[in-house]
Amino acid sequence: MTRGTVLKYARIIGTGSALPDKVVTNADLEKIVETTDEWIRTRTGISERHYAADGETTGDLAFLAAQRALEAAGVKASEIDLIIIGTTTPDLIFPSTACLVQHRLGANGCAAFDVNAACSGFVYALGIANAFVRSGQSKKALVIGAETLTRMVDWTERETCVLFGDGAGAVVLEASDEPGIFTTRMRADGGFKHLLFNPVGVSVGFTNAPNHGVKINMLGREVFKVAVKTLDSLVGETLADAGMKEDEIDWLIPHQANLRIIEATAKRLNMSMDRVIVTVDKHANTSSGSVPLALDYAVRSGKVKRGQNLLLEAFGGGFTWASALLRY
Repeated sequence: MTRGTVLKYARIIGTGSALPDKVVTNADLEKIVETTDEWIRTRTGISERHYAADGETTGDLAFLAAQRALEAAGVKASEIDLIIIGTTTPDLIFPSTACLVQHRLGANGCAAFDVNAACSGFVYALGIANAFVRSGQSKKALVIGAETLTRMVDWTERETCVLFGDGAGAVVLEASDEPGIFTTRMRADGGFKHLLFNPVGVSVGFTNAPNHGVKINMLGREVFKVAVKTLDSLVGETLADAGMKEDEIDWLIPHQANLRIIEATAKRLNMSMDRVIVTVDKHANTSSGSVPLALDYAVRSGKVKRGQNLLLEAFGGGFTWASALLRY
């Protein structure tokens, strides 16, 4: 790249999403764990969530979301030269779920890999794809966030089992001279690992913990405190990096984990909740699937329109946190 070359933008030209057919309400959960609809709604804002069916995988949901995003973009799978999936619940240890989805789409030959940044996975993946497009290494990229988190839920822990759902969302990025992604920010601090983690892994072993270790360990109050603090700082960093002010943001599209965290971020931006996309009530926390699911809902519902500025942000286990400020 020669000195003075102006980098192209990575612009979203299509969105898509996929949710399992099975809907589980708070009333349904009352029958299997000691909880109430009121307890769940007042603390999280969640009313219902979707659960993957037996045999339905993260890759299945990612594939459907990708198909819908490609259709919306008017792009053939063979035109895609990069696929990145943000997920913490891949189909297999290897190959990556991105490789599996690539083959099903018929996009064989392009770069394809997964990113595990927990709930920040999609925004991390979007940031990576943005760098590929702006550097000229990619012209059309498919970025997906997909999860089947309910596969690791411990049904004896009411504080966590009510929080999660399954789903996937996707976007197609294209190199463009028109404004697209202005800036992305990615941060992490492994010092907070003990507050939110799953103890299972290849190196540490699969069966050396109760319930085979397939469970989410979370200290909710502590996670809440750190999430609000770090997202507050992240918002400021993102705006400063893009040279924009709070009132220039048309929509906040946050990670859908907890309504109170979402409200705290909106308050930091001096934004009315009328300008915040909220899907946590219907989807619960779908981890890396939550931001692209919310984005696709916002686009297809007609709320988000071309030319508007969107702030995407997420926070997840690691801890990780990330943002993207873009023009749709």
